[in-house]
Amino acid sequence: MIRLLLVLLAGYISCRLLYIFFDTVVNGFFMDWFDGMFLITKSVIDPYTMEEVYVRDLNIYAFKHFLFWALLLFVCLWLVIVFFVSRYKADRQVKAAVTDIGDRIQRYMSGEMDVSDVFPAEYSEVSVRIGEIKSRMQRNEQALKDEAQRKNDLITYLAHDLKTPLTSVIGYLSLLDEAPDMPAEQKAKYVHITLEKALRLEKLINEFFEITRYNLQQMVLEEERIDLSYMLVQMTDEFYPLLAANDNRIELHADEGISIQGDSEKLARVFNNVLKNAIAYSYPGTEINVTAQKTETQVIIAIRNHGKTIPAHKLETIFEKFFRLDEARRSNTGGAGLGLAIAKEIVELHGGSITAESDREVTTFRVSLPCGNIL
Repeated sequence: MIRLLLVLLAGYISCRLLYIFFDTVVNGFFMDWFDGMFLITKSVIDPYTMEEVYVRDLNIYAFKHFLFWALLLFVCLWLVIVFFVSRYKADRQVKAAVTDIGDRIQRYMSGEMDVSDVFPAEYSEVSVRIGEIKSRMQRNEQALKDEAQRKNDLITYLAHDLKTPLTSVIGYLSLLDEAPDMPAEQKAKYVHITLEKALRLEKLINEFFEITRYNLQQMVLEEERIDLSYMLVQMTDEFYPLLAANDNRIELHADEGISIQGDSEKLARVFNNVLKNAIAYSYPGTEINVTAQKTETQVIIAIRNHGKTIPAHKLETIFEKFFRLDEARRSNTGGAGLGLAIAKEIVELHGGSITAESDREVTTFRVSLPCGNIL
């Protein structure tokens, strides 16, 4: 009870002191300011005494001037407040909209919902763009998975294929080691078989290195002046043993003196890969035509072979990594499925292009190098 009385007393004293302060100090200051600003002294005649007296009266002109500037200040202050409040609200709305869109994008990208179920009508443009992005990401992700799967399958096949020639090599070498007095004819037969299996083993190992180089090595061009005509002559001669095995032949028609600026080793790899592909899929006893022509804008090298027509849907993917036209060739003559993909990358690094077309059992690969590389 005493504590309550003390609190009430303290409250009364505080209020009294505040009243005295405002009534004496603040009110006095205000009165002095008002008197100095808006009151003027003027003389008037007292109607009762008919004497001149001095009175304080309101200066209407000063007061109107003050009201004008006070109103102007108030309006400016109000506009500033409205501006900052509007901006604050707009920022809050933008942040809320961004957060809302972010949450919707996260739900859409992480789920299997349709885009119209996540984004309302007012987000139609955003929903279209996000739908396109998700579709593109899914296609890219699927393409990477397919490529990884093809690569894993190919490595599995190659690893499995390594066992067969290796087992044969070990087996025939063991026979030769265990029977030093083996007849010469039989020994020669075993040595020939062992050599064939060892060469097959070497080819499979090289394919492993090809896969590793393609995926881990960034190609860098070491350019020099190349006699393209001479390079094609050399390469066609090198394929004679492979051509003779199936009674094939190469007919080369190249303009003389065609020189380009490029990486000789890598361009040789391009023509080697394309020619090997043409030979592998040519009918026995047919001719492979190689032509090289120089035009005003580019050099065009065409390699044409006679073989089974490549379906149109396979022509679209023939330059993809690990693509194999004929899976049945995998264990015998087929490569890693990188030859044409590597050829395309090298040609494009030189600023050119490589295309393929196939019709009526004739397949043509065209390598085009731009005019800038022609000397």
